[in-house]
Amino acid sequence: MTTGSRQDRDGAAHPQRFVISFAGFNRPWAVWIAHRLEEHGHRVALQRWDPQSSPGIGQALDDLARSGSRVLLVLSERYFSAGTHTEEEWNTALRAVTDRHPDRFAAVCLTDAPLPSAVAVLEKTDLWGLDAYEAEYRVLRRLELPTDRIGTETGRRGPRFPNDPPEIWGRVPRRNPRFTGRNDVIGTLREALTGAPPGASTVTLLGLSGVGKTQVATEYAYRFASEYDVVWWVPAEDRPTLRERLADLAPALGLPRGAGSYGEQIRAVLEALRRGNPYGRWLLVFDGCDNPDDLIDLLPSGAGDVIITSRNREWAARHTSLVEVPLYARPESITFIRRRALRLTAAEADQLAEALEDYPLALDQTAGWLADSPLPVGDYLVLLQHRMDSREAVAVSEDYPLPFPTALAILLNNVRENFPDALALLRLFVFFAPGPVPLRLLREFPADDVPEQLAGLINDQIRWNAALNKLVQFSVVRLEYSDLAVEEGGGGLETVQLHRMVHGIVRENLSQEEAEPLARAVRQVLAAADPGRPSDSRLWPRYAELIPHLSTSGVLTSSNPRIQNFLLHCLRYLILAGEYRTCLRLSEETDLIWRALLGEDHPKVRELSYQYGGALRNLGLFRRAETLTRARAAQLTEERGDRDLETLRATSSYGGVLLCIARFEPAREIFEHCLATYRELLGEDDSTTLAAQNNLAATYRLLGRYQDAYDLDLDTLRRRERVLRTHHISTLSSGIACAMGLRLMGRYHEAQTRQEQGVKINTQVLGLEHPQTLRAEHNLGMCLRRSGDIPGAGLRLRTVWERATRVFGVDYPWTLMVASDYATYLREYGDIGEARRISEDVVRGYQSQLGLAHPYSIGTVGNLGLVLRAQGERAEALSLAEQALVGMRGALGDRHPWTLGCALNATGHRNITGRLDDALDLSRDTLRTAEQVLGPDHPMVLSAQIALAADLRSVREHEEAAKHEDAGIKGLTRTLGAQHVHTISAKQQTRPYWDFEPQP
Repeated sequence: MTTGSRQDRDGAAHPQRFVISFAGFNRPWAVWIAHRLEEHGHRVALQRWDPQSSPGIGQALDDLARSGSRVLLVLSERYFSAGTHTEEEWNTALRAVTDRHPDRFAAVCLTDAPLPSAVAVLEKTDLWGLDAYEAEYRVLRRLELPTDRIGTETGRRGPRFPNDPPEIWGRVPRRNPRFTGRNDVIGTLREALTGAPPGASTVTLLGLSGVGKTQVATEYAYRFASEYDVVWWVPAEDRPTLRERLADLAPALGLPRGAGSYGEQIRAVLEALRRGNPYGRWLLVFDGCDNPDDLIDLLPSGAGDVIITSRNREWAARHTSLVEVPLYARPESITFIRRRALRLTAAEADQLAEALEDYPLALDQTAGWLADSPLPVGDYLVLLQHRMDSREAVAVSEDYPLPFPTALAILLNNVRENFPDALALLRLFVFFAPGPVPLRLLREFPADDVPEQLAGLINDQIRWNAALNKLVQFSVVRLEYSDLAVEEGGGGLETVQLHRMVHGIVRENLSQEEAEPLARAVRQVLAAADPGRPSDSRLWPRYAELIPHLSTSGVLTSSNPRIQNFLLHCLRYLILAGEYRTCLRLSEETDLIWRALLGEDHPKVRELSYQYGGALRNLGLFRRAETLTRARAAQLTEERGDRDLETLRATSSYGGVLLCIARFEPAREIFEHCLATYRELLGEDDSTTLAAQNNLAATYRLLGRYQDAYDLDLDTLRRRERVLRTHHISTLSSGIACAMGLRLMGRYHEAQTRQEQGVKINTQVLGLEHPQTLRAEHNLGMCLRRSGDIPGAGLRLRTVWERATRVFGVDYPWTLMVASDYATYLREYGDIGEARRISEDVVRGYQSQLGLAHPYSIGTVGNLGLVLRAQGERAEALSLAEQALVGMRGALGDRHPWTLGCALNATGHRNITGRLDDALDLSRDTLRTAEQVLGPDHPMVLSAQIALAADLRSVREHEEAAKHEDAGIKGLTRTLGAQHVHTISAKQQTRPYWDFEPQP
């Protein structure tokens, strides 16, 4: 039997390089193994395993291999649960990385629990339950290193073997097996302790009650236990207990306890720690010391470390370093919840974390309750809201026996009893929404609106700052500072961060008499901050700051006209900024309240209906929008006539909905009447007149009157540039409309040039995720495709589709439009399978949203037919093509460009299924009508020429076919260029097709 390694037989091992990858929970083992390898002359780097910071576990493992060193994985259950990946994901990643990097990976194992099956490829060796000699032997054997110098020491003091506890281990709380994340906090804590000057290694862990300060200190003690000889835990909520527990350390250190007083024993303990005799490496944890005066004279000095946990920021002034313990990051919350409640999915864990705003104690107690209950998370959150203080609605533990609301209430009682100004300020804060409260607004408090009980506080800057500092000091609130420049509303101005749990408890404990003047004051503060111009995109950050506080402060229920006007401005901003769902939610709530409060016919209820209808229309809720806008337009027309300005506005709103439901001719009549009347009443350059002109241009475009639409859009653009400004949102919208018109008329290069500039300006003014920016990018993608830049078009269209899906959702009308165009691109230049899947989703979406007879439903059915034809399903493709042609004729008539496009496609389907005469007849008719409607040089007309030539060749009419083919190629060369993809395809006698493009 061979007992030595390969190096034993071949000679001494050359120094090697290793990377040790470990879960933070198992750091003591990683540090010990690294020390032992270094004692054998090897170089070692430690790498904490954190797949959440990498694209995935496969990439993270690859990154380890790229170091060029051999990789030793320290495996445990914690290693595999660090990112909550599935066992199959682990198996796939381990097999792949060991295939790519054979002999690079090895593993040691610290558990006998089941691990992913692919761990077998690592040939792990087990270390659990061993002494130091056997553990070192197994590590060396697994790494094929010599084993003849086990236990050798070079004189450099290393960490203790992980299974050997410190010499003194004093009442440290049990280690939490579900401890999650906090690696950044523990890393910062470690750096603060090791980087401190000698004798000053004291760090305070600071944070809200229940945020996990004690848990972090406990985990640190276990994780770094091997580097201390003494670890001593001192409960420090009050001075008598603190002194008693510190005195108990005397006999543990071998000091005579005798009959001396606590003071003498404590002095002896402090002196022994200072001198490092008998132990120089020590860690003392003072847990829960909120009063620095209780502890400051008892803090030890010397070569050891001190950790204090506290809610009191005053420790910053007591010669300690502060390390904030924040709320969980969302990935930490999800991982923790799923460890606590194994039955919950990631989505359910995210739902719970969102509701409790990642508050660790609340997550622990609620997830513990859910672990033993089949109740869905949504139902549980409703239960919890009504039974917040009940022990029956949470699962408490011996470590923290108080329900989380009670724990917070104790903290708030301290504020209530000892700091009345801080309490008054806190009560004011809770009439803003949970989360960030802009202090700038309160510092601009209208003098006439200050509640009597706050007058002294608001008007006295010293008292104000003192009260705020007390709230910050006890971690009730947190201050955050703006990175914006002063002119952008920043310049160091703070927001107060108030957790939802604290917010709820304070709010619930206020009587109606106490609450109403505070709520009224906050409403006045918000209204005073109204910028007053919701159409000015430069002011949108100010509106975004105000929106979250509308409901909490009672703005929606206010009877004050000033507050109501402020609310209407906010709703208008939401529409313009593309925040349609928020606008709809607020509009629905406000509509019910105002109808009861003001009556159906009140001007403000009518004004509200415009924003309400806009939100419904933009979200695709067209039937509801039609009902709302039609009723309002009919009522005003009857009461005031069709030339009244208010009637014209209501009628225009109704016309916008008619466009969405494809009633184009009635919409045209409305917009032509509105434009003519506005010109007469307000003049041609009034912004309202220009909005009406914009609406009519959009109608002409949907009717296929592309030149008429472009002429109006161009005139609107020039006037808006003069009347408004070049960067006004409406001006930018007109720029997109002009570029779209150029594209639809076949003037692709002009369209592309205009739209490239438009994308830059829209992005700069409105932001990357604004609907209008996405619309500009989408149109640019279509321009690139029509101009022949196929790779650029594909990248642009996919990017816009992915962003629209992420921002608005798959069924949002605009997302369906982009998806349709991207699918037609994929059919021709990409993955035909993905094209089919997206096309089918689009058809389902439009049919569900708009009905079977809407042109968008019909046109996308035709697009799907082209996909089926490309996949060889000719009969099914023909059926869909004929269905689209009949449907479009019924919806829009024979002469609409969309009908002609469907006809062009149908000719191709008929041809390849053997219906040659039918194809030829339809091709002749399509070309003749297209020339009349679009003119001889439009790309669709030229495509119809090429298609007719193909049908003529099929029936052996070669002479006539050549004539049409020659005319088509010359026209394409003249209008698009000889190297354009359409021109080349025509020369290669590739039959053209037409893509239906839904329009915004």
